[in-house]
Amino acid sequence: MITLLQWDGLTDRARFNQWYLDRRDGFSDLARDADWERLFEALGEWPEWVNLPRPGNRSGFSPLHQAAWHGSEFAVVSRLIAHGAWRTQLTRDGRRPVDIARERGHTHLLELLEPVTVRPLPAPADALEHHFHTLMRETTGRCFEEIEHLLPPLAPLTEGRHVKVVFTVVGMMGGFRYHHEGDYVHVHASSRMDADDGDHYKVTPEGWAKIK
Repeated sequence: MITLLQWDGLTDRARFNQWYLDRRDGFSDLARDADWERLFEALGEWPEWVNLPRPGNRSGFSPLHQAAWHGSEFAVVSRLIAHGAWRTQLTRDGRRPVDIARERGHTHLLELLEPVTVRPLPAPADALEHHFHTLMRETTGRCFEEIEHLLPPLAPLTEGRHVKVVFTVVGMMGGFRYHHEGDYVHVHASSRMDADDGDHYKVTPEGWAKIK
């Protein structure tokens, strides 16, 4: 079974409708305040939000980063990871949850928060990301020029055997879904304007190509 998670790269809070913004802010408030019981209740309704920062992505702190900062109980952090929280996820200044726990002296969390590669990619994530991001830029026209998006990393795909991520792109009227498939990363680009299923691509260490 594939776990569908969400990457939010949109940096302009004004692009969100108020209903969604209020709920996302409320979700982020729960993580900020270490109100884990209510946060897990929220994840029961929106499980795909487990890695989302506050809308606008100013700090990039996900719930797992917040748990690391608070030095939360081992059981809380384990439960976040079981929900699909990414130990490789970076804040805007480049820190992983384990880095934050180490800075704060929360030694009881260091081993648990250290990223574990469950399913290696066919090449280092940063090497594949060059082609992955090029594919996105070239298939979305001017979307990323007109509206700033932080493009997604590929390292989280190594953290589980069946991880699938959805990345909504404002201006595209759709977005991308991607996952690790054998010796490549499978990328599905689609828009509500498409008359069909959209387009499928594969990203390899050599580049990217459309799947016919």
